[in-house]
Formats: sequence, structure tokens, C-alpha cells
Amino acid sequence: MTKMVAATGNEAIANAMRLAKVDVCSAYPITPATEIMQRFTSFAANGKVQTEVLLAESEHSAMSGCIGASAAGGRVATATSSQGLALMWEMLLVASGQRLPIVMAVCNRALAAPTNIGCDHSDSMGTRDCGWIQLYSETGQEAFDNMLMAFRIAENMDIRMPVMVCQDGFITSHSIANVQWVEENAAATFVGDYRQSNPLLDLKRPVSYGQLALSDLYMEYRKAHDHTMSLVPQVVREVAAEFKEISGRSYDLFESYRLDDAEIGIVVMSSAAGTTKDIIDRYRDKGIKAGLLKPRLYRPFPYEDVAQALKHLKALAVLDRADSFGASFGPLFLDIAGALSACNERPIMINKIFGLGGRDYMPEQGEHVLDELIQIAKGAPVKAAKEYIGVRG
Repeated sequence: MTKMVAATGNEAIANAMRLAKVDVCSAYPITPATEIMQRFTSFAANGKVQTEVLLAESEHSAMSGCIGASAAGGRVATATSSQGLALMWEMLLVASGQRLPIVMAVCNRALAAPTNIGCDHSDSMGTRDCGWIQLYSETGQEAFDNMLMAFRIAENMDIRMPVMVCQDGFITSHSIANVQWVEENAAATFVGDYRQSNPLLDLKRPVSYGQLALSDLYMEYRKAHDHTMSLVPQVVREVAAEFKEISGRSYDLFESYRLDDAEIGIVVMSSAAGTTKDIIDRYRDKGIKAGLLKPRLYRPFPYEDVAQALKHLKALAVLDRADSFGASFGPLFLDIAGALSACNERPIMINKIFGLGGRDYMPEQGEHVLDELIQIAKGAPVKAAKEYIGVRG
């Protein structure tokens, strides 16, 4: 049996942490992720979860605390956003390089300057090459599900890598929606007991962490890290299959929406996918064969699967809620383009930057994109390969 409640995305994340029975939570709250820690510390204070909660003096220290607790042999989780994630950057690489299965919720928020608390993906996109697994969530339900599955993915004995679970700040984190919890005993069985791997506190088997690796070994470490990441997609699918058995909800590396017979398509992440699906439905009613691909697993990026899902299209728009300053296109576009580069047949591609700093993604913006794709599919020239949409002036 499962329970349906009205909850925010942040409450959903905090409840998943409670169900996972986290041993240590080291954090420094930051908007819009503060509610996660507020609710989780309330669970701990009221005896609903036996967790050592550490309030650090900064996000850098919070991740340092997570690293120490994970290396010591505990199940560890935390949450952050925006500048907090940026301040952790140094320690993110330490966590992944030492194969520590920390799970971190990220409420996506714009980076300064200027200071902004609205949603975009510049924070997590800025850390996409730090060696963490990244999962993105469209809704509060997906945030809950991804967070619960993240512990199984991170702690898989063939993986042992940290996982970042992302949801859109305020749009998802603070919106109240129907969320279906997993029953506590089922969740406990699904997540399982924590299995230690080379814990620092095992005095009978001393180990060392963070040792020096010079040019004679460093490259081998990095190749081993890359190999481990190549194993992640299969583990993500296996965990999703088990999760479906207790929840009835299906997940894959990405979601395909009306894509199989589509001629034009949009790739977009997280909450904007819901709006885009509605627009696609309206265009389908008009006889336009449009579809959508919504990435869920973004790191490691499932290049081959994405290419197979998109290569048959005539025209494709990739919508980025982040820009890559000085690069030719946004970060998601570059990954999609890389995935399709080896295909003999592939769509003409355009890139749209949208929703920065919390600016609303409106239906007319999606309609503008689809109207342009219709013309490109008919042979019209591309006016601009990259364009900001929804921007004044």
C-alpha cells in the first residue's frame, strides 16, 4: 500500500531521506533547498529517523563532513543549491575520486552575479564534469522517486559513486502537488542496509584515503573512474525495474513522449517538460508529428540510447536552461549534438536558451520553437542556430 499526500518537492526529498535511514547528514542550508534540511532535521528531532545531523559553517565544510562520514562507513546525504553547490566544487571531485556514495539533493538555482534566487540549471551544469552521477526530476513525485533510487545506485558495489538529484528551484521545490509515498517497510527493503566498503573506522583493516598519485598513476585512476561511469546506465535501469515493483511507476534513462513517429522534436529537462508535453499534444491534434525527449540520467550521458531515439527526426530543438558562456551552444545541446554526430542520418538542430534566473517558460515560447521546427523540416533555412527565447529587447 502507498499513501497519496499533498507535498512540496522539498518535502518529498526530505521524506525520501527519512525512508532511506541516512546515518549522517552534514549540511549548510541555502535557498531554495533550506526546506529540505528544515523538514529532515524535524524528522531527526522527533525521533522519526536516527541520524547524526551536522550543521557546518559553509557548504564547503558541509561536503567535507559528508566525505568524512562516508569514508568512515556511514550512509550519507545532504542538500544544497546555487552558490552553495559552487562553493562545494573542490570537494565534489574529492567525493567522486574517492568513490564515496554520497547522495545530494540540488534545488537548481541561478548563479551570481547578479544575485538571483530563481531557477535555472547553471549550478548543476557547472558541476557536470565533477564525476558525480546526475538525475533530473520533472515533478515532486519524480524528485521523491529519484532520491530513493539514488541510494541504491550510489551504493551499488560495482559503482560506489556519489549521486546528485536535481529538481527545479521554487518551480518544483516549493510547489505543492500530489505525491505518492512508498510504504515504509517496502522502502526499507528496497533501499536495504548500508554495506560498507573500506571504512576508515575498521581498525582491523587499515586503509588510507586521499593519497598522492603522480603522473605514473593518476591517468589510470581517471580511466578507472570513466569505466565505472560506463556501468551506471545499466544499474540505473535495474534499480528502476525494482522500484516499479514497489511503486508501479516506470523510469528509464530518459522519457520519450510521442517520439516514435515524430518528424520534429524538442529536448528539454525537468519542469519545463510538462509544459512542452501539453504544447506537443495541441500540435498533434493539428496533425503535426511532434515529440519530446526528457533527459533523466544526465551524467553519465547515455549517448547511444539518445542518438537512437532522435536520429529519425527531420528537425530538433534543444532547450537549455543554462548557457555556456563563450561556447558555441548550451551544455545540453552540445551533449545531444555529440550523441548524434556519429549518425549517418540525423536531424537539423537548433538551440534555445530559456528561463534563466527563474523567468517563466510560457506556452507561446514552446509554440514559437515548434513553428520554427515545422519550417525547417520543410526545407527552410535555419535563421539562428542559437537563440535566447523569452528575453526582452
